[in-house]
Amino acid sequence: MYSQLSPPIRAIVLPALGILCVGCSGRVEIPVRFEPNLVHTMKYQIQQDVPMDQASRDASWIVETMFGTPDEPKLPAVITEDDELASIVSMERLQQAAGPAESGGLFRKHCAICHGVTGDGRGPSAAQQTPYPRDYRMGVFKFKSTPRGEKPTREDLAKLIRDGIAGTMMKKIPELSEEDIQALIDYVIYLSMRGEHERKQIDMAVLDGIIEDGERLINVEFAQKVIADPGYREQLEQLAEMDEETLNETQNKELELYERFEDDWGYAEEYAVEIAESWIDAEDEVLDVPEPPTDFPLAESYADVVAFRSSDRADQFEASVKRGQELFVGKIASCSKCHGEKGLGNGQTTDYDDWTKDWTIRVGLKPENRDSLVPMLARGAMEPKNAIPRNFAEGIFRGGSTSRDLYRRITQGIDGTPMPAVTFVEGQFEEDDVWNLINFIRSLQTAESGPAEAAPAT
Repeated sequence: MYSQLSPPIRAIVLPALGILCVGCSGRVEIPVRFEPNLVHTMKYQIQQDVPMDQASRDASWIVETMFGTPDEPKLPAVITEDDELASIVSMERLQQAAGPAESGGLFRKHCAICHGVTGDGRGPSAAQQTPYPRDYRMGVFKFKSTPRGEKPTREDLAKLIRDGIAGTMMKKIPELSEEDIQALIDYVIYLSMRGEHERKQIDMAVLDGIIEDGERLINVEFAQKVIADPGYREQLEQLAEMDEETLNETQNKELELYERFEDDWGYAEEYAVEIAESWIDAEDEVLDVPEPPTDFPLAESYADVVAFRSSDRADQFEASVKRGQELFVGKIASCSKCHGEKGLGNGQTTDYDDWTKDWTIRVGLKPENRDSLVPMLARGAMEPKNAIPRNFAEGIFRGGSTSRDLYRRITQGIDGTPMPAVTFVEGQFEEDDVWNLINFIRSLQTAESGPAEAAPAT
């Protein structure tokens, strides 16, 4: 049956079966490999009307050579040879998280069923989930303590793995030790770096006109010879030091190929360093959250809302809630545009997240026009699903529910989603008003979804 599938469909199905069949008695184990990002190359083929198959193969070879395989992951030498860059991912922890589930591979045991072996958000159970599991390859993460456009910190990722994400299939896994969590963080960063590197190669090849000019990302056949045989590379380096007039035609040809290889490989190393540095920078980009005002109480939960409303600070709390409501439906904060005037998530409900827009709207395809999406879906794209705004009556806040979490989310927006950062206007909407918004949002939770007991008023 599987042999009758077209190549793009086999690329989707077979790795998934590899996850399910490993260790199954009487079944043939299918080698597990990282899948090429066929959606990313096909979107350019549609947009630019240029063939992308060769570019896809070349990019896949580069990332496999630099980053290894699911069973034997590695990092580019340009990263491991730099002490600061090498500190991003521990090779020991990476090995702990890698490999087959039955051999103790943490990622395939706990995460690949949703996120996929490749970290593309396309595991065997992904299609049934809303929202879809995260695709790490864009290098974009929604819930973090850093500004929009920046990478998350290690602690941001640790928090999501430790606690899960409320309202999604990302659940807390009680049996994970802290050592396991740290190993999974390293593996997620590794998958993201690898996936972003592959995308970057394709992006630059298109933007720089390399594909349009009929050139390749790299001459794989020649590159394999150079990398596999240090002696051959040494010979080429010696040729480079000789006077060109003394070289014969064959030597000149080899030297030209070598110089092109050096350039192409150099670009690939630059991309690796650029991506790695963005992870290093994240730790210095954590947003400081100011202390909330003291002239009204701040609710940290629905229990606090209940308690404050029957406390001696009830008037102050209600005034804060009222102010928050004015901002929520007002033109400046304009939260109601998406979340609805009563915060039920019934405002703008037809938008999409950036993972969907990346291969649809941004290349001129309408997510609603399913016929036009067939080439993308055949290569692994997930059926577009609308990004539904949060219904605050449920009292569920993905990615953290503390007021500090909400403050960052309101002021910075949520990466990869239609949720924008707020714009402050002096005298109309200022930073302290964010706390009023938080009180109002908390007040929208219904008693049915709230805790049975209220926390003491303070």
